[in-house]
Amino acid sequence: MTNEPSKTEPAAPIGFWAKLWHEIIRPYGEAILFAILITTFVFTSVGVEGTSMMPNLRTGERVIIPKYEQWLHRFGIGSYSRGDILVFKPPQHPNDPNGEAEKTSFFGLWSYYPFLIKRLIGLPGEKVKIKNGEVFINGNKIDQSFTTDYWKKQGCWDQDSAYANTISRDQPDLEELTIPANNYFLMGDNRTIEGSKDSRYFGPIPIDQIAGRATFVLWPFIRKTEDNYDCKSPSPTEGFTLSGDTIGNWRVLRPPDGLVNVK
Repeated sequence: MTNEPSKTEPAAPIGFWAKLWHEIIRPYGEAILFAILITTFVFTSVGVEGTSMMPNLRTGERVIIPKYEQWLHRFGIGSYSRGDILVFKPPQHPNDPNGEAEKTSFFGLWSYYPFLIKRLIGLPGEKVKIKNGEVFINGNKIDQSFTTDYWKKQGCWDQDSAYANTISRDQPDLEELTIPANNYFLMGDNRTIEGSKDSRYFGPIPIDQIAGRATFVLWPFIRKTEDNYDCKSPSPTEGFTLSGDTIGNWRVLRPPDGLVNVK
């Protein structure tokens, strides 16, 4: 008597929804979820648009943001340091109740408030004053040569306008501002006339509005060594011309020495 192999029933066909789940939704969904977790809690990159951080950051560059730092700071572990370059969501300006002047359109489909990138100048509890383009912390003038040397050379350092002589655009008679707890006073490196819309315009920034600290320039890989600015240009972006040798552009973003030593 011979043993015949047992016959197995054919596998039931996989339904459309099961196939859709296993072949498309699950693998792509897991990849998207993983990417969201990485960019929310580990690191992300953001692009620099505009000239408010010139000459130290150029429009079109991309910087790395370690997101875990911000989560630690929100829970009271560590803090940002003077001179750090921060990415944040600006508050709506009180003179613009609809916020239209601050919004950016996405191909005409909807509008949103873009993140900004500026440098941390004043810490919580400090008194800040601006006079003739100079910045004072607790009565002591800080060293701004990391940016003003460039603007002096270009002939564009603004020392005379109202914006260069006030701590608050909305309170022009206010000579000194005390930064509230859990807030930071931020300024752009561009020191031309209204070259940067920053805390002089919308006030100190709460820590919960800060997305993170820019730590490294990732893109582009190369750059020109010289950047010149035409002070008479009607457009800040068009006023810059690049020249000189081509060098590598990867670099770590550290606080300037003049800001590290402020007491």
